[in-house]
Amino acid sequence: MSDRAAHSAGVWAVALAIAWRSLHTYLRRPDLFIPSLVFPLIFFASFAGGLSALGSVPGFHFPAGYTAFQFVFVVIQSATFAGLFTGFTLAFDFESGFARRLMLAAGDRRGIVLGYALVGLSRALITLALVSTVALVAGMRITGDGVDLFGLYLLATLLVLVGYAWAAGVAFRFRSIQAGPLMQTPVFLVLFLAPVYVPLYLLKGWIHAVASVNPATAFLNAGRGLISGAHNHTALGFIAAGALVLLFAIWTLRGLRAAERAP
Repeated sequence: MSDRAAHSAGVWAVALAIAWRSLHTYLRRPDLFIPSLVFPLIFFASFAGGLSALGSVPGFHFPAGYTAFQFVFVVIQSATFAGLFTGFTLAFDFESGFARRLMLAAGDRRGIVLGYALVGLSRALITLALVSTVALVAGMRITGDGVDLFGLYLLATLLVLVGYAWAAGVAFRFRSIQAGPLMQTPVFLVLFLAPVYVPLYLLKGWIHAVASVNPATAFLNAGRGLISGAHNHTALGFIAAGALVLLFAIWTLRGLRAAERAP
């Protein structure tokens, strides 16, 4: 085995060990596992059920119906939060001393970054599988085809990485769960200053101005286009998500370097 192959194998070994440990803990702790499943279902029931009358407002046109319209928001929110809360896990592991021991033991500490990314993706897979099943059982219509639906979940995968990379960069710099509000607040603001309840063209005033330049609007438009079979905004959504993944990957790796230099 070449030195490069051996090095790559070492990185993946660290990553898989972290992913296995974190997922094992996650699934065995109801205080972590159950809320991550219940909260998206509550949002879906509240938005798609309690606010379904918004689907009848003048000017609202969405081929797949209001349930599918809100389902896309719940998918995007759940994916982003799965990554975000993995950053919380990393910060907690620093406080407990586990992450510090990993930093000492790992030959290439990028394996730590990769390992927690796998945790976020695995958590998102569990959550999105449940939410999607509930939505389909509840009668949600999908007017796009199977390729479109695959595109929606591919977009969600990118957003898991966006949420994780942002939160991990904060966690590596502060190495404390007290940095949680700094991880969480910007994500909440970005998501809820987007066209959550009605399309962008029905928003008025300052919220329309903010939503027009909000990257979450591109994600929502792309996802809603995919589930309904319209692709007017798909490229922009994927470009925005990919750009944020690259930007926050740099943010995370610089955070890792800061953690390496810390006493």
